[in-house]
Amino acid sequence: MSLSEVKKSTQDRMNKSVDALKTNLSKIRTGRAHGGILDHVNVEYYGSPVPVGQVANVSVVDARTLSVQPYEKNMVGPIEKAIRDSDLGLNPVSMGDNIRVPMPALTEERRRDLTKVVRSEGKTPKLLSAICVGMPTKRLKRWSRTRKFLKMTSVVCKTKSRN
Repeated sequence: MSLSEVKKSTQDRMNKSVDALKTNLSKIRTGRAHGGILDHVNVEYYGSPVPVGQVANVSVVDARTLSVQPYEKNMVGPIEKAIRDSDLGLNPVSMGDNIRVPMPALTEERRRDLTKVVRSEGKTPKLLSAICVGMPTKRLKRWSRTRKFLKMTSVVCKTKSRN
């Protein structure tokens, strides 16, 4: 494997790593409501787990409230249960065919915990970049794209920490 091939594969892995970091950070709840927060919540739909977005319309009502409107009326209960049982700490309220999900304000202690989680998530891609197969660590550190990757990872984490 030539050096240019190793650099190309390393660059691809770094880009995938940044994309995975962004996906993982989008799951962390901030004080504001956004529809993507329920993307990883699965609902039992005819015996198989399905993301909430495939069985309901998720929209933002205001800065602190989500509205979940199931496509089928009989899915109101299972969706409400799935949101309540998720690790997000949300308490949905059923209003007929519609489910309202108020986003509680974050306490200072919870903010500090979330900042620690964001920092630890940010370290994972950096470790992956340092362990790239086929390229010595010293050469990897000198490579300018690696510095750009590490800077991009830091920027993504700092942006999420501010939110």
